[in-house]
Amino acid sequence: MEKLGIDNVENALQPAAVMRPLTKPLGTTDVAINYYELEPGDSFAFAYHCHEVQEEIFYIQSGTATFETDDGEVYVETGEIIRFPPGEFQRGWNHGNERVTALAFGAPLEYGETVKLRDCPACGTATNHDIERRTAPEASDEQVAFSVCKTCGSETGEWTKGSIPGEVP
Repeated sequence: MEKLGIDNVENALQPAAVMRPLTKPLGTTDVAINYYELEPGDSFAFAYHCHEVQEEIFYIQSGTATFETDDGEVYVETGEIIRFPPGEFQRGWNHGNERVTALAFGAPLEYGETVKLRDCPACGTATNHDIERRTAPEASDEQVAFSVCKTCGSETGEWTKGSIPGEVP
């Protein structure tokens, strides 16, 4: 048995105000578990994406999350749950005015290949991206995440812990 307080888990670098990865602290071997708090404008993910083998489930504890899907926007409200099978593209956002809190579950634990689509101004279309993490030049220990176009190598997004996602000029 494993028991923990979510507030005791370190906040991870993600495009959400709070993302606490619970998988390792709980010792799960077959399912990924993450706790999220999204401020207005925050997202669950760095890009519109799909996982090759992992299905994802989001339980919205408070607020309303808006998921971009191939079929259009889907609103998931407090007490509702949504599932995305492997291979289905989605990206969840907080487009509202109040904080969204949620638990996300992914199974199996491994993603397989993940396709991350973001708009690339240099390419003029949505392209597959990698997310790279580096140490911020002005801070010896602060990590920064960048989205990098796999087609042309342009950086199209940048995030730091607690920042609201922004596009790179």
